[in-house]
Amino acid sequence: MASGDHPSENNFRFIDVAAEKHDILLPIEGHEKMPLVTLEEAVVPLISILPDIRRKVHTAKLKCKNPADGLTSDQSAAIMLYTMEWEPQNECLYFVLNEHLRAADRKKLKPWFLYLKLILTGLSRLPSVQRTVYRGVKLDLSAQHHEGEQFFWWGFSSCTKKMNVLKSDQFLGKTGKRTLFLIECVNGKYIRRHSYYQKEDEILLLPATYLEVVTCFEMASDLHAIQLKEIKPDFPYLEPV
Repeated sequence: MASGDHPSENNFRFIDVAAEKHDILLPIEGHEKMPLVTLEEAVVPLISILPDIRRKVHTAKLKCKNPADGLTSDQSAAIMLYTMEWEPQNECLYFVLNEHLRAADRKKLKPWFLYLKLILTGLSRLPSVQRTVYRGVKLDLSAQHHEGEQFFWWGFSSCTKKMNVLKSDQFLGKTGKRTLFLIECVNGKYIRRHSYYQKEDEILLLPATYLEVVTCFEMASDLHAIQLKEIKPDFPYLEPV
C-alpha cells in the first residue's frame, strides 16, 4: 500500500497541543529576507540538527516530481517533508521546527530561515480554507482554557477536516482523558495533495495563528471539547513571504 493511502503510525504533530504554552513571544521574522532556493540547499543549515535530513529530502523530491496546485517540486516537497514521521520522533523535522518556533530565543530560528521561506512560499500559493477543523491531545486541558481568552499557537498546527480521524487509536482513541479542539479557521491550508499521509486529510495552520476561546464543554466522560476561532491580531506576528 502506498504511503499516501494510510495515516502515519505516530501522528504526534496532530496531538502536540500541550506544547503550546500561550506565551507572548517576539514575532517570527527574518525568513522573508532570504532567497528562494532548492530544498536541498534549504536544509544545509539543518544537517547538524537533523542528521538524516538529506535522505528524507531525497525521498520527498522523488515523490513530488509533478506537484499539484501550481507549486514547484521544491515547494511541494518542503510541505511533504514537514508531514513525514520517523524515529526517533524528536529528530523529525516538524518536531524540532515547532520546538524552535515555540522558543523565546528567536536566534534558534536562524538555521530554519531558508526552509521557512520555501515552505511558507509554497503554502502561500494554496487557497486559504475557512471551515471548522479538529485537533486534540490525550490530556485534560480544559482548566487551561477560559471563554474569551486569546492566545497564539506559535508552531505549525496540524489539523484534520474529519473529526472521526481523531477517534482512531493512532490519534486520541476512545478512552482516557482527552481534549478535542474545534477550530474555526480562516487561513488554514489544505495540504492533502502535498502530504506524505494523504488519508489524514490535513489542514495546516500557520505559525503565530491567533485564537480566541469561544466555549468549553464536556462531550463525554473524560472527553472535553474546546471551541476556538481564529482572529486577527493587532499586528502580524508571522512576517509574510
